[in-house]
Amino acid sequence: MLKHYSPAAVIAAAAVAAVAAAPAVAKVEGDTIVLGSALSETGKYSTNGIHAKNGYNIAIDLINKTGGVKVGGKAYKLRVIYYDDESTPARGAQLAERLIKQDGVKYMLGPYSSGLTKAIAPVTEKYRIPMVEAEGASRSLFTKGYKYLFAVLSTSEQYLASSIQLAAEIADKAGKKRKNVKIAMAFENDPFSLDVRAGVVTDIKRLGMSIVIDDRLPRDLSDMTATLTKVRALKPDLLVVSGHSKGAATAGRQIKELKIATPMVAMTHCESSKLVSKFGAAVNGFLCPTQWAETLSYKGPYFGSAADFDKKFKATFSGYKTVPYQSAQAAAAVLVWKDAFERANSFDKEKVREAISSTNMTTFYGRIKFSKAGNNIAKPMVLRQIQDGKYVVVAPSKWASHKVQHPRKVQ
Repeated sequence: MLKHYSPAAVIAAAAVAAVAAAPAVAKVEGDTIVLGSALSETGKYSTNGIHAKNGYNIAIDLINKTGGVKVGGKAYKLRVIYYDDESTPARGAQLAERLIKQDGVKYMLGPYSSGLTKAIAPVTEKYRIPMVEAEGASRSLFTKGYKYLFAVLSTSEQYLASSIQLAAEIADKAGKKRKNVKIAMAFENDPFSLDVRAGVVTDIKRLGMSIVIDDRLPRDLSDMTATLTKVRALKPDLLVVSGHSKGAATAGRQIKELKIATPMVAMTHCESSKLVSKFGAAVNGFLCPTQWAETLSYKGPYFGSAADFDKKFKATFSGYKTVPYQSAQAAAAVLVWKDAFERANSFDKEKVREAISSTNMTTFYGRIKFSKAGNNIAKPMVLRQIQDGKYVVVAPSKWASHKVQHPRKVQ
């Protein structure tokens, strides 16, 4: 069983300076291709940083045990040099420089969060180092003209927009005018959450609904009673929240403590913040956007189906009742590297970058195909609801495994 920090199987401790002297060639040590990543193992993003690391590690372990990466008729293993960016963008950028200039890394896996990815992307772009990332969803990442940044996940404006569409559909069925549907919002002041907000606001305007609360979460994400006090007074039909794992945990705890009776609550990072195990029945009915779910019909040649990945991940890492999509998409990013190396049949980083740009693959995580801007244009978001302690897909209807429960029952 791999450990959460997966020490021996996939972590490199040092680089060889002689190899780093060849700037156009991948960092290869004997029969091993070395990748690099700065990830949040401490700080406010540490929960999801560890989920992402586990996703990287399970994919690398599988690849290494099933023939490795075949280039030029030879099989190579993968390993990663990891550094802790401490959930700080400046530290992340510094570590990216260290990985490239001191450790000789020529290929990168991304950090956790849009903010850290925004800090690191200019560094990898400067040195023309391809980076396949799985945790930076901010749409603004893909408006900079970057040529070396590729993301397997759907962009952030899509995350909670589906909850607005669902609220409209529920209102329609109840004979309620959409203009009378009231929305309350609370978002962290970071690139990801502000992009989520932009998508929400666009759909609220498109559907003719009303915004009654538009708040920012406090910087430390530890208290949202000011917002919830207004929610209790104004009685919105839907409360949407985005504040990564810490913000989701704060929202779940205080909604429970204050017995907030909003009929619909939607928030990001439900699974990774372990809402069900922390707050039990109090979070039943919460709506949670996800990049991936084990019940979806996605299937690929490496892990098999989405359900197969879910089973293998839980057997590999203890303590997971629900596999976070952050782990699934991290594993998918590693599969992109294997596929690109093999199609390029080369360690020339420009040839590999070209191979990444032409990726068109089907995986347990969904289809992956990059636009010219580097974002994945082939995989939709879905919306799950916590029902009796389980996460079930309720929207869009094409992917739904269960009917939405409305209104949620307040415990």
